[in-house]
Amino acid sequence: MKEWSVEEFNILQSPGSLQSEIPEAFTEAGAYSPGRFHKQIDGYEKTPLVSLGHLAEQWGVKAVYVKDESGRFSLNAFKGLGGSYAMFRIICEILDLDPEKTSLKDLTGDRYKKRISDIDFVTCTDGNHGRGVSWAAGIFGCKAHIYMPCGSREVRAEAIRNAGPAEVEITDLSYDDTVRYAREMSEKKGWILIQDTSWDGYEKIPAWIIQGYMTMASEAAEDLDALGVQPTHIFLQAGVGSMAGGVLAYFVDHYKNKKPVAAIVEPVVADCVYQSAKAGEIRSVEGAPTTVMEGLNCGTPCKIIWPILRDLAEFYISGPDEMAIEGKKTYAAGLAGDTKVNSGESGSSTLGAAQRIITVASFTEVKQAMRIDENSVLLFFNTEGNTD
Repeated sequence: MKEWSVEEFNILQSPGSLQSEIPEAFTEAGAYSPGRFHKQIDGYEKTPLVSLGHLAEQWGVKAVYVKDESGRFSLNAFKGLGGSYAMFRIICEILDLDPEKTSLKDLTGDRYKKRISDIDFVTCTDGNHGRGVSWAAGIFGCKAHIYMPCGSREVRAEAIRNAGPAEVEITDLSYDDTVRYAREMSEKKGWILIQDTSWDGYEKIPAWIIQGYMTMASEAAEDLDALGVQPTHIFLQAGVGSMAGGVLAYFVDHYKNKKPVAAIVEPVVADCVYQSAKAGEIRSVEGAPTTVMEGLNCGTPCKIIWPILRDLAEFYISGPDEMAIEGKKTYAAGLAGDTKVNSGESGSSTLGAAQRIITVASFTEVKQAMRIDENSVLLFFNTEGNTD
């Protein structure tokens, strides 16, 4: 492994070679069932794949594409994809229904209404995941209880309440401790924990959430294929790494031996994937760090997706808050007529990281190691719109 420390950035390069097979759930075939489900939801629309041609020209690369999730289901973020699909699978399991033969219409009709209304879900969130769970609970007619870590803003809690029927509480605990608290409440109250991270004995529901996230990967790949374009580089932001790992697994399976160079981006104060990659095993970031990238402010990687991040990513980037702010400004500017992208701080973190590496002279060695040149096609996922 090679490591750089440039300005306030830490960058780690690994071989990025596949050491184990991708689990079937996270392959291209595994994304079919979630996509089928999502298309049944009122208001479903494929989110846009935006080409930033003028930015690409300024950066000296062939193309820059952004999968823009800011308008997904009017939730301002991609997270509803995971929560809704996992909730669908859980309800089907409770009702002993085949998820491949059951439609959303089946579950929202009168036949199962009473039984579903008695189901309580619980989760921890820093914002977007809880909003997605609250919204999904409204679709199915069940209950949801949402706990948020210390430092969460009331405006985010209110957005969760407005999205659906969830009861929301901001705790005085760190993110990891709030996850543990949600788990304790699920055991105490008999509620179903619907968390987008995993640990020993809690793998099935997080896997369904990750599969839900893969809908945006399959949509992006479909649009790229229609354009005859193949990305050479993909930048993915990580909190616990569930989204990053699921999307990365999809693209590796889709492109086989022509997989794009993958870079995982995190805030420097909460870079649990970076620290785990450096150590070669899962490591946690302790304490209650603060960052504007609230959606990435997580202390421990998701256990079931960690092998994907370890084996398939080639670069891990740990950067300061300025990274996200710079990316947000670039998205909002719409350089020379490029489409303006409405991005929150977590959504813009990857663009900000790439911008530093490509345009600042002190990062030249990193840029060369990443093999970014005039033939590069860069793909980003704007996972959220404006936050506060």
